[in-house]
Amino acid sequence: MQQFGHLLVVALLRALSILPYQWVARLGSGLGAALYRLPSRRKHIVLVNLRLCFPEKTEREFDELARDHFRHVVRSYLERGIQWFGSAQRIRNIVQVESAIDLEDKNAPPTIFMGFHFVGIEIGCMFYSLKMPAASLYTHMSNTRLCDLARRQRGRFGAEMIERSTSARKIVRLLHEGKPVMLAADMDHGIENSVFVPFFGVQACTLTSVSRLAKMGRARVVPFVTEVLPDFKGYRLNVFAPLSDFPSESETNDARSMNAFLETQILKFPAQYYWVHRRFKHRPLGMPAVY
Repeated sequence: MQQFGHLLVVALLRALSILPYQWVARLGSGLGAALYRLPSRRKHIVLVNLRLCFPEKTEREFDELARDHFRHVVRSYLERGIQWFGSAQRIRNIVQVESAIDLEDKNAPPTIFMGFHFVGIEIGCMFYSLKMPAASLYTHMSNTRLCDLARRQRGRFGAEMIERSTSARKIVRLLHEGKPVMLAADMDHGIENSVFVPFFGVQACTLTSVSRLAKMGRARVVPFVTEVLPDFKGYRLNVFAPLSDFPSESETNDARSMNAFLETQILKFPAQYYWVHRRFKHRPLGMPAVY
């Protein structure tokens, strides 16, 4: 049954990859709105996160924002078909780029591209790999077949896919060899190698890997965010200037700076951040669980 389910997912994604982009986007948006009407664990997580981060909002505003978020999340799942099985040209056609740095500079210093889990992160990473060979860190999924599929399709344009648990020495070696490394550190992966710093005023378990790898690799840290454009017009990949004074002497201060930068981006399009993740899964000692 697992193999049948996997084949069904692949067939669905391949079918979606040949449909017009706007059809897929509209279908996903409508399906997301419909699924929001049903009680679910994910809906509960989204609402808890929003209430913690935006206590000034009303219940009606929470409901509207959560519904919009479901639209974006489900839509992003369906658009995986185009992202994983569509041609390189199709991806180029739906992604605009605004960059503060030269993305094709072969003489650039060691660079860590720091992404954040907005719904468009996948296509942003894939678009960059069309421009220049890069390494991209990923988290292993419990479903082995789906994990293998994701790794293979994400790397089909030349990105070297590296599991997050890989030795830091290998990542540093890649940086010294001139290969950019793409990673995201805005999810709760446990208290090991993490610190508690504010995220919208709430203490959040935040990875220190970006700071640590930047120090070891003597790398600049370049944030990027992929925005879903309105009216089903595709995406905009925003690449920012390297963070100043990063890494600093304090991993805690670096984690705090990273979260502060992320907050400024979330406020631009809050429905697109990945609120379905249990961002506050781990809590400081003595603080109650929230989910």
